[in-house]
Amino acid sequence: MKDSNFLKEKNARSLWHPMAHPADSLANPPTIVTGAEGVSIIDVDGHKVVDGVGGLWNVNLGFSCQPIKDAIAAQLEQLPYYSTFRGTTNDAVIELSEELREFFEPDGLTRAFYTSGGSDSVETALRLARQYHKVKGEPARTKYLSLKKGYHGTHFGGASVNGNANFRTAYEPLMAGCFHIPAPYPYRNPFNETDPEKLAQLCLQALEDEIAFQGAGTIAAFIMEPILGAGGVIPPHKSFMPGVRDICTRNGILLIADEVITAFGRTGSWSGSRHWGVKPDFMCTAKAITNGYFPFGAVMIADDVVQVFEGDKTGKAAIGHGYTYSGHPVGAAAALACLAETKRLKVNENAAARGAELFSGLQALQDKYEMIGDVRGGHGLMCALELVSDRASKAPIGKGPIGTLQEVTYQNGAMVRVSGPNVILSPPLVLTSADVQTILTALDAGFAAAS
Repeated sequence: MKDSNFLKEKNARSLWHPMAHPADSLANPPTIVTGAEGVSIIDVDGHKVVDGVGGLWNVNLGFSCQPIKDAIAAQLEQLPYYSTFRGTTNDAVIELSEELREFFEPDGLTRAFYTSGGSDSVETALRLARQYHKVKGEPARTKYLSLKKGYHGTHFGGASVNGNANFRTAYEPLMAGCFHIPAPYPYRNPFNETDPEKLAQLCLQALEDEIAFQGAGTIAAFIMEPILGAGGVIPPHKSFMPGVRDICTRNGILLIADEVITAFGRTGSWSGSRHWGVKPDFMCTAKAITNGYFPFGAVMIADDVVQVFEGDKTGKAAIGHGYTYSGHPVGAAAALACLAETKRLKVNENAAARGAELFSGLQALQDKYEMIGDVRGGHGLMCALELVSDRASKAPIGKGPIGTLQEVTYQNGAMVRVSGPNVILSPPLVLTSADVQTILTALDAGFAAAS
């Protein structure tokens, strides 16, 4: 590896960073991470901090999960790549498919379609949803519904159903036929309703109204995150997702659960859908499926959908979709090892326990610092703080204080993610109580400086 002076001098000079203005990356070079162990990362200067971001929602088992690393090395030695396009497959992906079928059986999902990541998984589900209706003889069902504030990746399909202008405006016009309803977001919503249960009912009514306006026979699918992640960690009332499931079923609309973040234990349940007692028609997964050690994803498919495709006699169900790296043997081997460790360690239980500690600590910080307008969490290890310049008006905070907060928090021992006015926390699911306290103490120092 080049020495630290070279890395610092060349930082952001030869690449553009995702989700960043190129000029800003040049003016404010990003943190250079050169190592990691356990739940901590180490920067180019040797500064070690607890990773409150969990890589990017994906390093559920931390950075020292040796069984996954060993599985990757062994698979590279045995079979580093081969296609799973029609006519060929590999042993690792067959074994993984059976393991995933068993893991997601309580969600009613019995088949897997493999991708290279979360955006690919969303794109796959959107495409297969349209094809499902064509196979059934309802080709007019082409539209999609989704939530404002929802995030579904960066492909054109995913961007089109995204509910945040930051991921849309620069790339418009996007795909036609995508419509959004208000999110069940008690802190900010068009109904000025702060009661989560009442708000859930208002949003469900908005969904019914939009379906009636568009015509149920024109809608292919509704896509949602069980808990909105990148939009600011917005957990809906427990009645919301079951209500969506009921409305979709009554109107012949498929329900796509975007669980790129929530699958594999982050909510304290093995899936976000299971957390709310819902069985979706498609489930998009990626991120934690390999602990972030290999780019990989899977769309899990419900048995009712499977029967339509596999029972087709017309040829319309032939899947004209896939990726060069669909079912990559190294990714499949990594996923097998990751799934085994995920279950062995019962990370869902630890996520629930440590998440409760983190949420409680964040609420205590809100009592201490006026700039914390809202604290969201309470469902495993996904929490957010929404920062304001004034609690009464809920005016968002400026970039200066939030930049200070992030930097001082980092210097005091924790990496946190800033997205607009939100401080988002999604640490590894193997976090300890001591690690939780490290994050809270670092944030306390950050808020003291920013205030």
